[in-house]
Amino acid sequence: MSVEAVFPELVPYRVRTTRLHPRPGRPGTHDSHVGGPMLWPDDEPWPLCHEPHRSEDDGYAPDDIRRSRAAGARPSSRPWPRGEDGPVPFVALAQLFRRDIPGLVRGPGGADLVQLFRCPSAHGPYLGRRYTLRWRDAVRTERAERFLAAPPEVPLLRWEHELPEPCVLHPEEVNTYPWAEDDTLPASLIARIDAWDDAQAAEHGPDAVSYQYDLSIPPGWRVGGWPTWASTGPMAIDCASCGSPMRLLLTAEGCEMDGGSHSWMPLEDRDPALSGKESILGGPSVARPTRLRFGRDGDLHVFVCPADPGHAPRWVLA
Repeated sequence: MSVEAVFPELVPYRVRTTRLHPRPGRPGTHDSHVGGPMLWPDDEPWPLCHEPHRSEDDGYAPDDIRRSRAAGARPSSRPWPRGEDGPVPFVALAQLFRRDIPGLVRGPGGADLVQLFRCPSAHGPYLGRRYTLRWRDAVRTERAERFLAAPPEVPLLRWEHELPEPCVLHPEEVNTYPWAEDDTLPASLIARIDAWDDAQAAEHGPDAVSYQYDLSIPPGWRVGGWPTWASTGPMAIDCASCGSPMRLLLTAEGCEMDGGSHSWMPLEDRDPALSGKESILGGPSVARPTRLRFGRDGDLHVFVCPADPGHAPRWVLA
């Protein structure tokens, strides 16, 4: 179904996004990936989180998680080590080369490689998370004499979903349209979209196509495009340094597909005779390939400043 055929007014709002389609695999240091080895010069310090961290009672050893996943089992927890309150190594989540990812914007100084990290420990009473980006010049970095063989790891992770599964990417460009709520679109257009959704549901039942989940923004990891606002409602994201409206760099999501986004599911991953979650072929390796979670199964949006890429990014769970 063409959303522009139903709502021609959306044409001026069309923005391209690149779906990354991560799948478990064996990415290398020179590849774009989620959860794989970073292109990291051996003489460069690994990023550490120096903030105070929430104390825990137990956790999961990274190697236990890896062995359990390979065996199709759940890992056993271990008592949390005491007396280790120093800096915590960030966990590498993703590495994206502009040469691989259509639409990936350049960073400070024209950087064309971005690396995403998350602190594996919770912060404060609301279990807040800390993220960081590292921008690089890909060609210059690839000329380093030696690269880090293995990053430092914490002895235990509080949750199994703190450890990403190494995934290769299969980029695909698609069109996206704004989340239809509040003032993201003209009020008259949002009213028409809501009425159309109601008519679809009345005619086709709970599996009916809807604008918000089937026609506007795809689920899963993606670069650029429009952000989703399912949990928070639309928000204005402005640069803390200069006040400029920020641009969506990247969305990270734990779930690549679910029963509510059937139209975005690749044809090879669905059973056309079924609907909803039952139609997903391949199990967790297809539906949740990275094994990561963000908040309570939300979307992590990473925004950057278009006026000055050197300004600090903003992280929004939505």
